[in-house]
This record gives sequence, structure tokens and C-alpha cells, in this order.
Amino acid sequence: MIYVFATLSIKPGTLDHLREPARVCTEATRKEDGCIAYDLHVDIANPGRLVFVEKWATREALTVHSQSAHLAAWRDACAPHLIERRVEVVHADKVEEY
Repeated sequence: MIYVFATLSIKPGTLDHLREPARVCTEATRKEDGCIAYDLHVDIANPGRLVFVEKWATREALTVHSQSAHLAAWRDACAPHLIERRVEVVHADKVEEY
């Protein structure tokens, strides 16, 4: 099992533009094989900071997710509003960052 923490910084005032694309992506992702949990959190002190907290059965399931059409649509919707993205993949024995 692995955990993923994807932290996004978005431009001020753009959160409302991302709510619907995030909902669509989240709902589709939760139906994927190997997805145990997939939640999006908005920092209450900084609404320009979004954190996806994910739990996957395997790294392979996460790889399939990363190639999904709904994630590509989310990334396209997010791109004009994105300042920075950081992804951490936490394994039992290591942490991947990209």
C-alpha cells in the first residue's frame, strides 16, 4: 500500500474555477481499481493551497491513475491557475518526490 500527498498552489481567487473539475476527477478516481481513498482538502488558512490525500493498493494502480483521462482533464483545467505542484509518494521503505 502507498500514500500520495499532492500539494497544489493556485493563483489567488481561482478556487471556484476548480471546484467542478476537481469533483469530477475525484469521483472518477474513487472508482478506479486499486484506489482505497482519494480526498481533496483546501487549506482553511490559505484557500490557494489544495492537498490531495490518496491511498493506493499498489504503485502500479497509481501509475494507471496517472494516465487516466479524468486526471488529464483535471490537469488541463488546473493548468491556467497553477503556481506550483508537489507530489510525494510514500512507500513503506521510501518517499518519492516529483
